[in-house]
Amino acid sequence: MNIYYADSSALVKRHIRETGTTWFRELSDPIAGNLIITSRISMVEVYSAFNRRLREADLNAEDYARLRDDFTTICLREYELIELTSLVIEQAKLLLEAHTLRAYDAVQLASALITHETLQRTGQPALTFLSADERLLEAAHKKNLATDNPNLHP
Repeated sequence: MNIYYADSSALVKRHIRETGTTWFRELSDPIAGNLIITSRISMVEVYSAFNRRLREADLNAEDYARLRDDFTTICLREYELIELTSLVIEQAKLLLEAHTLRAYDAVQLASALITHETLQRTGQPALTFLSADERLLEAAHKKNLATDNPNLHP
């Protein structure tokens, strides 16, 4: 079993066809036996991505509803969701002071770092941080996380 922390830019690829979709779908398929971890904030970010596509007429209302419901079900049944705690907030604030990140990106990275530390303390395998955001991947790399970009897997 491999452990992955996926931010919203990776998660959306399971539902919207774009570069990296096939790769992420295979990696996140329950049959693959991998653990996918993400922040509960990802639910808001992915809903936002779906809504933007609806507003821009890349999705119709029926497709939006199907994607939204599918994503919600998968989040609750297949992913491990990390809650927004005071520890995550404090770590995110430190990350914002040290790296050029957006607020939710700092929350994603803070959640991944805290999860990574917990896994290491309990003798679990290290996680790989997944994102399609180069700036976020660079910050994760500087914090010694293994990283991968779904956009590199056409």
